[in-house]
Amino acid sequence: MSDFPANNIVKFLLGFTNKGSENFIVDSLDASFRYPQDFQFYIQNFTALQLGTEVPPQRQATFEYSFIPAEPMGGRPFGLVINLNYRDISGNVFQDAVFNQTVTITEREDGLDGETIFLYVFLSGLGLLLVVGLHQLLESRKRRRPAPKVEMGTSNHNDVDMSWIPQETLNQIMASRRDKASPRRSPRKRTQKRSAGSDE
Repeated sequence: MSDFPANNIVKFLLGFTNKGSENFIVDSLDASFRYPQDFQFYIQNFTALQLGTEVPPQRQATFEYSFIPAEPMGGRPFGLVINLNYRDISGNVFQDAVFNQTVTITEREDGLDGETIFLYVFLSGLGLLLVVGLHQLLESRKRRRPAPKVEMGTSNHNDVDMSWIPQETLNQIMASRRDKASPRRSPRKRTQKRSAGSDE
């Protein structure tokens, strides 16, 4: 059994010897893959090589035939049949199966095939998806944490609209600010004064 690499050129050299007494004309060479269990069932036909070469009596001619097995056929056995078509000067047509054996088409291992490329692309996409998922998870955890409260000063009153607050409430706010801003009073004295005022 012979092994042929898929998607690579396979070459055959065929020698034809005219042992007769008249000229023969070699018309063509053709090849095909057949189903190994039934050689009548064709799997792949290859282009016929048109020759039209006349071989005189007691002479020999050599022909080269090449074909490329399809890549999807790699890893399986096939029946390979190579036919030589020739005729004599009288017009009688002959066909000989110069090669008729089961061969195995081997897969190429030197380059990247479609399955390997797909696997690399799939794994790259999976890794990218994992990185994006982790990033989203970390971002959502950051959003859940309460932001630290920062008290802003109210020294600039020009950009605050207080016209909607009643005047009495504004007076109370201003008075409480003055009480807080006064360094001379302690909180204990302020509460004493308020309680004293409430007793009156």
